[in-house]
Amino acid sequence: MEGLGINLGYLLVQIFNFLIILIILIGWMYKPVLNMLQKRREKIAQGLEDARVAADARSNAEKEAEQILDEARHKAANLVREATKQANETALEIKSQAEQQAMHIREVAHEETEDAKVQTLRDLRGQVAALAIAAAQKVVGETLDKKRQHALIDEFFSGVHKGKVILLEGKKLSGESAEVTSALPLTKKEEDTVKSEVHKIIGEKVPVDFNVETDILGGLVIRIGDKVLDGSVAGKLESLRQYLE
Repeated sequence: MEGLGINLGYLLVQIFNFLIILIILIGWMYKPVLNMLQKRREKIAQGLEDARVAADARSNAEKEAEQILDEARHKAANLVREATKQANETALEIKSQAEQQAMHIREVAHEETEDAKVQTLRDLRGQVAALAIAAAQKVVGETLDKKRQHALIDEFFSGVHKGKVILLEGKKLSGESAEVTSALPLTKKEEDTVKSEVHKIIGEKVPVDFNVETDILGGLVIRIGDKVLDGSVAGKLESLRQYLE
């Protein structure tokens, strides 16, 4: 060893000192550094894991928020549709009620107009009778039997002679309804007579309706089933006109 220029004692001391320094470094510095690095790695790993968890939580929160928004939008759309449907139904109901009310008002007005018309025609019938009697007296030049004149005028408008409907005499008809049209409103007694005569022909359960049309001038037009019996003055005049032609 000495030939190589190496002092064995000094070498051993150096080796011993190195080992001591190594032990000191390992015991007091290397392990703490390793521990510190390990803790740092663990802290970094934990931080990364926390970041991943936070990212997952954020992603889940965003998904939940989007789901909540979708549900809210869906509910809002349903509410809008329901409100629109309800509004449309309410509008239709209001419109229907308004139309029904308007129809009712028109019907009432029509009925009132018809009642006023019938009452006017009833009054007119009496005036026509008085005028006819006065005209006949002037033509004849003497006072006529007013009772007889009234009876003739009543027969002219009602088509009823001595409790019989002249138009129905000798007729054989059938039907499920009857409609009687006169130029002026019939009296209650005349309507009862006409009903009685009609029922004798087609049965008592058949309804009889009465109408007023001033165009027929006088007499009656009776429709039973598909048969029409025209005993009106207008009808007779038309027949006469056609005959003369």
